[in-house]
Amino acid sequence: MQEKLTAPPDFLTIIEANKRIIFKICNAYCRNTNDREDLAQEIIYQLWRSWGSFNNNYKLSTWMYRIALNVAITFYRKEKKTTSTVLMGDHLIEIADENMEESLESNLTALQQFISELKELDRALMLLYLEEKSHKEMAEIIGISTTNVATKIGRIKEQLKQQFNKNAIR
Repeated sequence: MQEKLTAPPDFLTIIEANKRIIFKICNAYCRNTNDREDLAQEIIYQLWRSWGSFNNNYKLSTWMYRIALNVAITFYRKEKKTTSTVLMGDHLIEIADENMEESLESNLTALQQFISELKELDRALMLLYLEEKSHKEMAEIIGISTTNVATKIGRIKEQLKQQFNKNAIR
């Protein structure tokens, strides 16, 4: 027997309005265009499939981040098992503006590279941190305590700072 899936009639409108969440996570967890497209489709499918579990006590974006990150982490783990070598330049997110100073551009590229090398949970926290989510919202999305969020972010920031110092990027 096939399960009955229900989603709101305006589901596509909701996805379109919040597509930045999906694109940002896909770019952070996938190396190439095809994988990003596959991951985006899987995230949208899981959002649609999980619509019945949406709790109106939470913000829609919080719920979407939680589902999208869970799907991305699972996808990343599967991909990691099948991929033996990766060229770092293939999966960096291009966030530099053409008019930026060269040093700022290289720092942003380095930061993106350092973030891409973090463990899955730490990477997810940094994505949310860069989105300026509150510690409470990050805790709800990731499923850890607010105190743990603050501790992990502090440690990650220190780790990133050490990476910059180690690589003499200023």
